[in-house]
Order: sequence, then structure tokens, then C-alpha cells
Amino acid sequence: MNKKERQKQIKRIIQSQHIGTQEEIKNSLLNEGVVVTQATLSRDLREIGLLKLRDESGKLYYSLSEGDSSFFSSAVLTYILKVSRAGFMLVLHTNLGEADVLANLIDDNESPEILGTIAGADTLLVVCKDEASANRLENDILSHL
Repeated sequence: MNKKERQKQIKRIIQSQHIGTQEEIKNSLLNEGVVVTQATLSRDLREIGLLKLRDESGKLYYSLSEGDSSFFSSAVLTYILKVSRAGFMLVLHTNLGEADVLANLIDDNESPEILGTIAGADTLLVVCKDEASANRLENDILSHL
């Protein structure tokens, strides 16, 4: 099976099941006769752009990105608990272990308003190009929280 077909199958599995781990995806693929290494699966998930979201009970699960043209899609906003601004920088607070996931989503977006991110365990620093950009992004986040 080629990469494109395998990734299509992964997307179908994610849409049809509530899956929370790569191991569950790997087992689902195996049940369908597709053998994949952990490294290949990780690369596929990164290329597909899967997000990890929380359900009502707090359990993490994989979801396809929404393909939303706006920067702060509802999927991205699920990671943000609190936002503060200091001049041209934003400080975003997340649950423990989610700041790096959010940083990757923001960095992958390649927004011209954002110069870069630095992630800790539950805190993310977003460096914006100027105060006006930081203010716009902060207001966008606050309007959705």
C-alpha cells in the first residue's frame, strides 16, 4: 500500500472511531491488513495534521483538522485556557503537556503576524511582529474563550 492510500485509510479510521493513541490507530490498520512501523505512523499523523482534542470526560482523542481558513479554529482554541498580552507577545496557558502541541499548530500555520513560539509544559510564548498584531490575536482568542 502506498503512502497516499495509507493516509486515506488513517483519516477514515479517525473519522469513524474515537481513537486516543497511535497504538490504537496501528491496531486498527493491522486489523485491516495494513502493517506499519511506529516511525511511519508518526510521520503520517504529522503530515495529515491530526489534532488531539478532549472529549466531555477529559479523554484525549485524535481529530482531523478542520481546514478552517481562520487562524484560531475551534480545534486550536480547545487547547487555550487563558491568554495574557505583554506588548508584542502573548502568553497562552494550556493543560499540562499541551503547550508544545499548540506551538506546533501555530508554527505550522506560518501566520505573517507571528514571528515564533516557545513552549513549556503548560505555557506558550507567542512572539508577534508588533503590538497591533498581538492585540488582534489576543482579542480573537478572548472572543472565543
